Amino acid sequence: MDFLTDWLTDWLKELLIDGIMGNLSGLFDSVNANVGEIAAQVGTTPAAWNAGVFSLIRQLSETVVLPIAGLILTFVATYELIQMLIDRNNLHDLDYWIFFKWIFKTGAAILILSNTFNIVMAVFDVSQSVITRAAGLVQGSTDVTADMLATLETTLEGMDIGPLLGLFMQSLLIGVTMQILGVVIFVITYGRMLEIYMLTSLAPIPVATLSNRELGGMGQNYLKSLFAVGFQGLLILVCVGIYAVLVQGIAVGGDPIGAIWGTLGYSVLLCFMLFKTGSIAKSIFGAH
Repeated sequence: MDFLTDWLTDWLKELLIDGIMGNLSGLFDSVNANVGEIAAQVGTTPAAWNAGVFSLIRQLSETVVLPIAGLILTFVATYELIQMLIDRNNLHDLDYWIFFKWIFKTGAAILILSNTFNIVMAVFDVSQSVITRAAGLVQGSTDVTADMLATLETTLEGMDIGPLLGLFMQSLLIGVTMQILGVVIFVITYGRMLEIYMLTSLAPIPVATLSNRELGGMGQNYLKSLFAVGFQGLLILVCVGIYAVLVQGIAVGGDPIGAIWGTLGYSVLLCFMLFKTGSIAKSIFGAH
């Protein structure tokens, strides 16, 4: 009877150990893949990210939104001229140089409006250049290495069925959580690029208001938002670099289970900070 009990105990232990090792082997593959792609994603210009979407956004901006922006600029220029005339004592103290000033401002506004798309792309080219130079921050790996797994298996063989059952449930929970984190990282990085495309598509409308002091707040805030979204990629890259360094620090510890839970905690923290990068970038550039 004792022989049967020992055999059943060993069989359950072997089953639980195999289950735990199966759950933890390749545990961080999805997160590692998404984290590794972050540098490539945030370092890609809107034109290079997806040529088809970029062409669609450009056509939409130049053929649909730009004519509307032209009407807005006409209103703004007319309003500017009326304000200039009223400010000169209701035409009683009229200097003809103000007409040359108005013509120059309107011409500059038309020139800027007609090149809005190129100006917006130049903003992102500058931010992508900075991000590319900072790409060296992302280094190291967050993989659960073979050495860690071998150490873990040795530790598991010396444990009883009760703790092994608890670890098996933990490994299932960690596996599901890491899959969710991988999806969150994907949504954040791709969502930023979609936000860039949406900002770009309506660019002519706020740019049309830049020439007026009273109405130009819309255009100024739009430019701030452009820079904020562009340099958000740098903040994302910094978050990933810090994450890699922190994970390297816990991966060399002697407790494999603790290292795995620690890596999970840092992964959750990474996702939280990735969500915060947008608001931090807007606060830095004063966008709202």
